[in-house]
Amino acid sequence: VQLQASGGGLVQAGGSLRLSCAASGASGRTISNNGMGWFRQAPGKEREFVAGISWNGASTTYSDSVKGRFTISRDRAKNMVYLQMSSLKPEDTAVYSCAASRSPYSPTIHSQYNYWGQGTQVTVSS
Repeated sequence: VQLQASGGGLVQAGGSLRLSCAASGASGRTISNNGMGWFRQAPGKEREFVAGISWNGASTTYSDSVKGRFTISRDRAKNMVYLQMSSLKPEDTAVYSCAASRSPYSPTIHSQYNYWGQGTQVTVSS
């Protein structure tokens, strides 16, 4: 399974961005039965969990730092996962990556994810 994140960019504080994660795989392999997550890593900091969504979209999880501002969603038919980010803050600046979980759910620990995509840079100016 290959994952590709896109949609990052430079935005002013208070602005919005929508990240997309496209999944593709050989022999029809899809992510439709995997939990999915978004993680971010800022320079000099450890990778941190941002948001996760279960295989069917029924369950979502957010870090405290983004709760109420970010929304994760997925389109199983299109093998896409999205992260709508609003009320962005300078501290949200990081490289954002999407990942597919080993299970149908979306744990907060990055070691529980076995497929990772290239990240997309999000920069929020003050």
